[in-house]
Amino acid sequence: MAGEGIGDRRPLASRNTRWAQALARRMTALSITPNQISQASMAMAALAGASFWLSGAGGTGTRVLLLILGALFCQLRLLCNLLDGMVAVEGGKGEADGPFWNEFPDRIADILIFAGIGYGIASPGLGWAAAAFAVLTAYVRELGRATGNPSDFGGPMAKQHRMAVITAAALLSIVEALWTGGMWVLTIALWIVAVGSAVTVLRRGRNLIGHLKARG
Repeated sequence: MAGEGIGDRRPLASRNTRWAQALARRMTALSITPNQISQASMAMAALAGASFWLSGAGGTGTRVLLLILGALFCQLRLLCNLLDGMVAVEGGKGEADGPFWNEFPDRIADILIFAGIGYGIASPGLGWAAAAFAVLTAYVRELGRATGNPSDFGGPMAKQHRMAVITAAALLSIVEALWTGGMWVLTIALWIVAVGSAVTVLRRGRNLIGHLKARG
């Protein structure tokens, strides 16, 4: 089934790119652990969330800069998520508590980013709703794995899709800030993430129920 992974590894095409493999080899050679990379992803998410939050109160120039930083930190969060697994598995530096650090930072990261956007656009409830549904997508996936079923990484709003939507929205918001000064692009993006994540939860839940019934 599309979107299913082996164990807790998300199927990523970027993992097979030359630049990712070269960077992972470099990180493996250094005294950097996969857990530290996972922890760094939370720092990147905190910086992204803070950038989006503060962008709602600054002037046009400051807002543009903060939106650029928000988009950049979202991508750095994804880069950390890519490298921690590669250093742990391909680099052979996995640790006993690795499963915790593989999952926990991602949940914190989603909350920090989406809540930050929500406060930045003066719609905290929408931000928290997007965060809640994002966390639920991972809950259903882990529930499936806990019951002996394949990890379901399917969309339409898996982690990489959420970050793609927010990164694109942040960059489009730069044009909006220079043109109208509004915040509609990020507002629409949060709605897309919230609704898309809810659909993802329902889809993964349906798939899990199908697996359980087939086994029973």
